[in-house]
Amino acid sequence: MKQKLLSKTIFLTLNIIFAFIIVIPVLYCVDISFMTQKELFSYPPRFLPQSIHFDNYRNALRMAPFPRFILNSFIVSTTVMIGQLLTGSLAAYAFSILRFKGKNLLFNLMLCTMMIPGQAIIISNYLTIASWRLTDTYFALFLPYLATAFAVFNMRQAFLQLSTEIREAAVIDGCRNFRFFWQIAIPLVRPQLGALGIYVFLNNYNQYLWPLLVTNKAAMRTVQVGVASLRLEVANFGMILAGVTIILIPSILIFLIGQKQLISGLTAGAIKG
Repeated sequence: MKQKLLSKTIFLTLNIIFAFIIVIPVLYCVDISFMTQKELFSYPPRFLPQSIHFDNYRNALRMAPFPRFILNSFIVSTTVMIGQLLTGSLAAYAFSILRFKGKNLLFNLMLCTMMIPGQAIIISNYLTIASWRLTDTYFALFLPYLATAFAVFNMRQAFLQLSTEIREAAVIDGCRNFRFFWQIAIPLVRPQLGALGIYVFLNNYNQYLWPLLVTNKAAMRTVQVGVASLRLEVANFGMILAGVTIILIPSILIFLIGQKQLISGLTAGAIKG
């Protein structure tokens, strides 16, 4: 009993330490965003501002259209999330439930694409988008990410956990494939869908390299490209970190709102397995 309590205490302590290490940079970023230039470069260094100043936030919003950047990121991230949930769940249903020749071969070929780094195909993707004259459009930002092997693999694992008796009973009752998929299978894997959706949204919200390549106009920039452009235009670290704090707020809110769904989706496989 004592050994179990000791191991639990050590595990909890390590979790707190790692959480503290992760949170410190975010808190320090918020802290500096409220400092003046004089406080920022004072010696010895200050860890807390003397008073709360919102000048950095006002200047950052004046220097760059952050509301527009956030709107662009939300439009693109939401579209990519819906696209991956739709294409991923449909393909995963076929690979897990349906029976057809070459199913395993096709699935393994699809998995092989996960071993190709994104940097290896980014130039070909850019040339394709440029040849279609889609640069500086929302289509350029979300088209390459509407379907991924990662989403298919995750949803396939979720569908494989469904009981075969449910499928057999539905077939006996005359339930067709699409009806079974939409009315029975999808509600049963809702936690995994929610977890995948939140992951895809946050991952796309933090995209930098691809939006940098396909956008030239300020009106089409996403949050990461927007805050990077602010860094090139001003030398005020307080203002830059105020911009970083502004773009962090939506992603933190999304995570907090979907935290329960994310955790339930990640643990569903372990519980059912």
